[in-house]
Amino acid sequence: MNEPTLLQLQCFTALVAHGSFSAAAQHLNRTHPTVHAALKSLEEQLGIVLLNRDAYRVALTAEGAAFHARTLLFLRRYEELKREAAQLAAGEEPELRIVVGDLCPLPETLGMLRRFFDGSTGTRLNLLVEAISGPWERLQDGDCDLIFHHLDKPDPQIEAIALFDVKLIPVVAPGFFAGEISKALTPDDLRPYLQCVIKDSCHRPSQASYYLIDGARTCSVADQLMKRELIVQGLAWGHLPQHLIASDLKEKRLLSLEGHHFRGATLPHYAARRRDVAHGPVAEKLWAQLRDGQANPVR
Repeated sequence: MNEPTLLQLQCFTALVAHGSFSAAAQHLNRTHPTVHAALKSLEEQLGIVLLNRDAYRVALTAEGAAFHARTLLFLRRYEELKREAAQLAAGEEPELRIVVGDLCPLPETLGMLRRFFDGSTGTRLNLLVEAISGPWERLQDGDCDLIFHHLDKPDPQIEAIALFDVKLIPVVAPGFFAGEISKALTPDDLRPYLQCVIKDSCHRPSQASYYLIDGARTCSVADQLMKRELIVQGLAWGHLPQHLIASDLKEKRLLSLEGHHFRGATLPHYAARRRDVAHGPVAEKLWAQLRDGQANPVR
């Protein structure tokens, strides 16, 4: 059996991702016959049928689904290998890809990066912001060098450096809640009221959910600033990071709902990266600076 070629595997994953031969060909900048021939020869070489072509959109067979998962992993590692080779050839990385979680205090987080990049002018910073499970998806998929985010559970493939704590407080605007705000408030008291939550930026299905009241109506927004404004305007209630609303609490634009049943939560935040990939010299330098305690604690 001839070995599958890189082009065949790329055509296969593009076809699955885009749903048709023509769309896959356009994505790869190849001709329709080239993609069709690549898939046909790949199936012949493997001796299995990868695609069900009876439907309007091509669909994976059971064998195809299993092979597709392994193909994605192989191509991801191939891209990582190319990137690592380019880093070695260049001596230093042309860019660092860093994902900042939605709860990170931006002045402190960006301050850490500014202090580092002041002395690393040859490397470009590619900064992304993701929410909930999004940073971890980026890291697992090899789409970034490191993330600043909270760590929900230990992972032997991840190494982490503690940076700062972020406290979340359940809050509401004055007049939003018809009853008396006291430490005795229960989830049943707030269930009739609209709860604002952050939309998970993860593309794959995620089970993550934070502080949701079962059965309550919800509205979702993309970032913490929009969530804060929506709550300040009295459209909903929800949990917000203390560093974002300290002045709102002081000036009584927002009221805390903390009590016996609604408690604030403190989420330790970390710099995290994968152990199983090679990191370039600039990434290692940044990691060492973070490890040596350049972070500022946030309460």
